[in-house]
Amino acid sequence: MSTLAERPEPVAHTEPVETASGYRAGRTLPLRVELVRQLKRRRTLIMGGILAALPFVLVVAFAVGGDPGGRNNQVTLMDTATASGANFAAVNLFVSAGFLLVIPVALFCGDTVASEASWSSLRYLLAAPVPRARLLWSKLVVGLGLSLAAMVLLPVVALAVGTAAYGWGPLRIPTGGALDPGTAAQRLLVVVAYLFVSQLVTAGLAFWLSTKTDAPLGAVGGAVGLTIVGNVLDAVTALGHWRDFLPAHWQFAWADAVQPRPEWSGMIQGTAISVTYAVVLFALAFRGFARKDVVS
Repeated sequence: MSTLAERPEPVAHTEPVETASGYRAGRTLPLRVELVRQLKRRRTLIMGGILAALPFVLVVAFAVGGDPGGRNNQVTLMDTATASGANFAAVNLFVSAGFLLVIPVALFCGDTVASEASWSSLRYLLAAPVPRARLLWSKLVVGLGLSLAAMVLLPVVALAVGTAAYGWGPLRIPTGGALDPGTAAQRLLVVVAYLFVSQLVTAGLAFWLSTKTDAPLGAVGGAVGLTIVGNVLDAVTALGHWRDFLPAHWQFAWADAVQPRPEWSGMIQGTAISVTYAVVLFALAFRGFARKDVVS
């Protein structure tokens, strides 16, 4: 008669996890595939066409209205638009930074997930299976990449058009002095980089809203609307130093980079504010989507 000590210990039985042969979660939805999909979309081509057309519109406007001139004995950046191709590129960034460049960022980052939901293809992507974090990561990287491409496209076209129309020369500074063409090109690169970083808040808002709604227009419009609200609040001087915490307060800090002696403090503060807000919003998007019941 066997004793209790002689009885065999129970063995825990676990079912093996079955995966398809060759399946690698990290290889699902490659960035190249997602990029090609987004580049083929009509809204991408239209947005690129609008940004590329802006420099031509401004050249025609200056040709019809005449060269800009100083008003009240004060010379602004706009007044130097026809001084050289570099000045013309800087003016294009100036007139578009407040609103026009917000739209492609909101569009590329806000439409990306919500459009899949509106097409009822999001659940099929997840059933492929594409891990949720991988899906969001691919779409976010492509969305930010297209946003950066949009911001690079505008000054590049403007520099080419401005050089053809007004010649290649130094960047004339409204406050006095000039930057040689090589230095001006480097400073314009800094300006584009800062504009991209400053728009990360809009990208974060759009991407977060894109994971919360099935309506792409709601995500894009919501991000643009909240950005406009930020600009309005920044205009309320009664807020005092509270405006320093608004990303919109630092959106034109890049002007300090096109000075004979650039001042970096404003851009550093603007970068810190923008990155902080963006990290929080991106984290909320990933956290919320990981727990979301996807039915579309």
